[in-house]
Amino acid sequence: MAFHGTGLQQTVCGNLFPGSELGHNKYFCVNTSTGTTSTGLSATPSLTGPTTPAGTPRHPTSLGGSTGGGAAVPQPHSSPASEVPSPAEMEPDRPIGYGAFGVVWSVTDPRDGRKVALKKMPNVFQNLVSCKRVFRELRMLCFFKHDNVLSALDILQPPQIDCFEEIYVITELMQSDLHKVIVSPQPLTTDHIKVFLYQILRGLKYLHSASILHRDIKPGNLLVNSNCLLKICDFGLARVEEPDQSRHMTQEVVTQYYRAPEVLMGSRHYGSAIDVWSVGCIFAELLGRRILFQAQSPIQQVERVGLLRFKQNIFYILQSSHSLPC
Repeated sequence: MAFHGTGLQQTVCGNLFPGSELGHNKYFCVNTSTGTTSTGLSATPSLTGPTTPAGTPRHPTSLGGSTGGGAAVPQPHSSPASEVPSPAEMEPDRPIGYGAFGVVWSVTDPRDGRKVALKKMPNVFQNLVSCKRVFRELRMLCFFKHDNVLSALDILQPPQIDCFEEIYVITELMQSDLHKVIVSPQPLTTDHIKVFLYQILRGLKYLHSASILHRDIKPGNLLVNSNCLLKICDFGLARVEEPDQSRHMTQEVVTQYYRAPEVLMGSRHYGSAIDVWSVGCIFAELLGRRILFQAQSPIQQVERVGLLRFKQNIFYILQSSHSLPC
């Protein structure tokens, strides 16, 4: 990560993941003159949490016996007998995220011993809409190759074709997400916000260059590490952009707080601008440490957007009237 033409020379340091908030005690440094990032202290993972909660993967042993159909298969590597495993490697398997379309676990890949994220997609053949959504997501995860976009490392094969009801996808394990960083007491400087916003826009440009709409950009879908590396995730609502404006697109997209005005007003066709609007809302949330448009209903959401726009217009009118000659 490099800033071109900014002239920044200072180094930004802080506790990005406070243990009380995010389950990790990790310090980071960002050298804004070179754009490099370095870690100051090693992670201290939290060992709290249920050991066998609901939604446990039914065939995690297939990690060792099946290579699946993913984009890449991790290769086993030999480790010295005297090497002591890190606390992160000793952390037990645990759920790290829940959503409407599945659950994500932090697990250890027995093939090489590294920590990965295992996403379970249940009931993938329940109906045609569910099949289409899962197929889109898998195709995209296997296609993506970008520093700021999460991609699939492997897709596990079912032990028996007769009980093929769910899909397990292995992805890179990230430490937290941007929502947890925003609500934490960690102070965010202007340079921190620049680093995050740059990576969001960089990953989004990669998606839009492939004519892919994410349709659910929000802080919870932006994974981050302690070195400020950011990756866009959760492509359950993503799809290829529709060139035919006469064809209707679903309106049940994007979390309400980050939903663009055209979607709130019931537009049947939209483009990549809805993702850019979401990024703007996240930018304001990083600055103010609170949700910009927090409403209880879509109607109230439209009113809040219109009210803010009205205040901006009044401000510009007053500012221009003061600049006019008497």
